[in-house]
Amino acid sequence: GGSSQQKNFPTVGSIPGGAIVEKDVPATFTNDGNIVLALNQPDFTTASRISDALDSRFGSVAYARDPGTVIVSVPPAYTNNVVDFVSALEELSVVPDEIAKVVVNERTGTVVMGSRVTIDEVAVAQGNLTVKITNNTTVSQPPPLSGGSTVAVNNTSVNVTEQPANLVVLPTAASVGDVVNALNAVGATPRDVIAILQAIKAAGALHAELQVM
Repeated sequence: GGSSQQKNFPTVGSIPGGAIVEKDVPATFTNDGNIVLALNQPDFTTASRISDALDSRFGSVAYARDPGTVIVSVPPAYTNNVVDFVSALEELSVVPDEIAKVVVNERTGTVVMGSRVTIDEVAVAQGNLTVKITNNTTVSQPPPLSGGSTVAVNNTSVNVTEQPANLVVLPTAASVGDVVNALNAVGATPRDVIAILQAIKAAGALHAELQVM
């Protein structure tokens, strides 16, 4: 009678690179003999590592102005050949700082956690609630010669059952493996894990960035 069943969240969506370029933006390689490197993901440690890698390769030519910008002076040997200098910059290897992040997709029930995700001591309870509604139609037949009429009667019953919730205590600074094992111990599904991680983040016990796609 109009009932429906839904899995995950079908209304979640994203538009990769959702933008329209109305006009080309003029750009130059250098500004007063300097090249500005803009980090896609600003980070103090990563900016410092980039500056150190450039200085060790070309001398004292770079400094980190802020978490998202590294200023590089073009060496005299590359003054008339900036393209080759930029090419040499691209060949340097720098290990970026790893950010503790948890990415969840409510539409597909996917959970991805980095190795640096830790939590404070917190208790997690998980239980399933089942609501069952039944509708039975019966016929009421009046006695003979009573003058009544036969009518259909709908008898609706509601039954609510809840499985016993298991309580698991996650220790302080638990690793990502400890978190997964503990959540699996309480029988949590991926959608349950998403709800639990959001609750742990709201409680201030999750030391990671929680990104919901």
